[in-house]
Amino acid sequence: MSDAAKIPAGTDLIEEINRLRKERNAVILAHYYQKPELQDLADFVGDSLELSRKAAETDADVIAFCGVKFMAETAKILSPEKIVVLPDMEAGCSLEDSCPPEKFAAFRARHPDHIAITYINCSTEVKALSDVIVTSSSAETILQQIPKDQPIIFGPDRHLGGWLSRKFDREMLLWPGVCIVHEAFSETELLKLMAQHPGAPVAAHPECPPAIIDHADHVGSTSSILNFARDFPGDTLIVATEPHIMHQMEKALPEKTFIGAPGADGNCNCNICPYMALNTLEKLYVALRDLEPRIEIEEGLRLKAKASLDKMLEMASATVGKGDLGPVAAG
Repeated sequence: MSDAAKIPAGTDLIEEINRLRKERNAVILAHYYQKPELQDLADFVGDSLELSRKAAETDADVIAFCGVKFMAETAKILSPEKIVVLPDMEAGCSLEDSCPPEKFAAFRARHPDHIAITYINCSTEVKALSDVIVTSSSAETILQQIPKDQPIIFGPDRHLGGWLSRKFDREMLLWPGVCIVHEAFSETELLKLMAQHPGAPVAAHPECPPAIIDHADHVGSTSSILNFARDFPGDTLIVATEPHIMHQMEKALPEKTFIGAPGADGNCNCNICPYMALNTLEKLYVALRDLEPRIEIEEGLRLKAKASLDKMLEMASATVGKGDLGPVAAG
């Protein structure tokens, strides 16, 4: 039975979601890549870790995470006492899918002298196998605290890892995962768009391939791209990340023009994340009504995964060059 079939005809979804939010003492989170109607309904809109940390600080009993599964799992890792629901449990991630825990464990075993710096876009099991988690906004700060002679495994995003490797001249073993959204951008079509808008800067997420990043005036996380959009002096910006982020840009900066970087077919439709798109108002309503589908994590696994997240938060708040944390131990 579809989610729509479970909803009585004539239901005012917005009204019912707001009623259930109050009744359940729920906080609704929406990632920047969600549909505009979900972003507009959310209590908080932001990056995945930022959202999980904000939810943990609330007194909510329920977290409804409009995002993908690894994000909802991160919320549960940080808020084990709260009920965490995901509107569609099929909302996964190509980066997570690229890195099965058993294969990652075997890879680590073949390189026992390496530490594992792992992008947050991975499963709870892979987080538990990692030494330190990074986000696209914390990765640079954390990498600079790792001794130069310490061998590193970086996964699962080879483009983010490659960008860091080039920027800091650090050799790393890169897991061969990619984000299907950022992989879809076309350099040829981007160059055509840049020619049509001379002088317009390009802001790109580091999950993009090198051919896209090489043309970017700014490379950074979704929050960083939003800040760049506010601060750049021009009136037109080309955005190379999932296009739903432009909803927040257009709301905050109606006087500016934002253009999504194109895919190979000359438009950005192929760059809409199919996993993020699975979440709908109907599914959010059902999740809040039924408190299902629910994220559950075994406590021992949660604590192992939380250790790598805690290490990230510790290192991300440190001043680069202080040297007071010491090396991260491999394994």
